[in-house]
Amino acid sequence: MANLLWLQGGACSGNTMSFLNAEEPSACDLVTDFGINILWHPSLGLELGNNLQQLLKDCVSGKTKLDIFVFEGTVVNAPDGSGEWNRFAGRPMKQWVKELSQIADFVVAIGDCATWGGIPAMAPNPSESEGLQFLKKNHGGFLGKEFKSKAGLPVINIPGCPAHPDWVTQILVAVATGRAGDLSLDDYQRPKTFFHSFTQTGCTRNMHFAYKVSTTEFGQRNGCLFYDLGCRGPMTHSPCNRILWNRVSSKTRAGMPCLGCTEPEFPFFDLAPGTVFKTQTVMGVPKELPRDMDKVAYLKYSGAAKTVAPAWAEEDMFVV
Repeated sequence: MANLLWLQGGACSGNTMSFLNAEEPSACDLVTDFGINILWHPSLGLELGNNLQQLLKDCVSGKTKLDIFVFEGTVVNAPDGSGEWNRFAGRPMKQWVKELSQIADFVVAIGDCATWGGIPAMAPNPSESEGLQFLKKNHGGFLGKEFKSKAGLPVINIPGCPAHPDWVTQILVAVATGRAGDLSLDDYQRPKTFFHSFTQTGCTRNMHFAYKVSTTEFGQRNGCLFYDLGCRGPMTHSPCNRILWNRVSSKTRAGMPCLGCTEPEFPFFDLAPGTVFKTQTVMGVPKELPRDMDKVAYLKYSGAAKTVAPAWAEEDMFVV
């Protein structure tokens, strides 16, 4: 039986909503099939007030063993470095986060806010929000660059806005069943099993990308979203087109560009006007290209691709 405690800092509860919709395995399966004992969760916990505060104290003291500490949302440091406005169970949330992280076997950050600060950490960041071990791409965060949990691992980051529910539950099962040693993490401490490939992998619009057939309006079923609408699928590490949302679709399949929400720079350009849903270019060449493609190669490739694009690439693939 592995004890799990889930707390929430500065957040919108989007990752909690995602977690409660998990299917493989479901949140219920974690308890019934994999022996995870959920000590407390912001939407499932029964203890309130003094009872919750006592539970947290018991974890910190070691009276109640804490195997997995899950954190959703940013660590809020303001105003004036106090975090008082984010008070929780009698103390600023960040004090509980610090002490619980130090005694937990594993620490798991769920969602962009907990991993790298997300939207609350956008400039000018008045709440002085940060992720557990990163602030954007800067390694360190609230717990510091050198932090390791009792099991010897850094914070396990499961980013996304929100994170896909099955990424969350499958990693929690791996940790709870003693397979955390099999987890290989990338430079941003994301499990490679989910974050090694790109969002573009499995995208139904790849043939349009190859022939440079672009879509110019949201919701269109034909055309690539990269060339005009700012899709970050070729640069974003996620399996969103391999592990579909609700087993049905993804943003790109629905005709909306990927926003790169699993990358530490999210939200890119801090959502400045004119930068979202628009491919930023210099003399017709996107400022950011797919990995390992230089600008000279891109110009040669894109010119040739447009020239040889077959007529059917412009047709609606869903016409019956």
